[in-house]
Amino acid sequence: MTTELKYLTLAAAWNAVIWIPYILNLVSVRGLKDAVSYPVDPPAMADWAQRLKAAHYNSVENLVLFATVILVAHLAGASNKATAVCAMTYFYARIVHTVVYTLAVPWLRTLSFAVAWLALLCIFAQILL
Repeated sequence: MTTELKYLTLAAAWNAVIWIPYILNLVSVRGLKDAVSYPVDPPAMADWAQRLKAAHYNSVENLVLFATVILVAHLAGASNKATAVCAMTYFYARIVHTVVYTLAVPWLRTLSFAVAWLALLCIFAQILL
């Protein structure tokens, strides 16, 4: 398995588990019955849980782009040292993004998002050039 595919797999695994804490908060705030139904006026989740949910949605949206560039680079034979480093950078930047988004750290949230985005652009460039 290439480094890029390894980090794509890790990114998918990350997205597969980061929903668990906010769902646990939802159950603790609303109770199991209301958590699995559609109550009329439910109590809100904790602020951190709402932010984690938003971070998870953002992560899933960006996973589509990451998976696309990694798979295209792999199939096109464009994988190299730069794409490997960028895949690793993307993965860790997205981990940081999720954590600082959840903890409401504004500057680091934006910086980590930008780092991940630049890593994607780097992989795009390796494919197209």
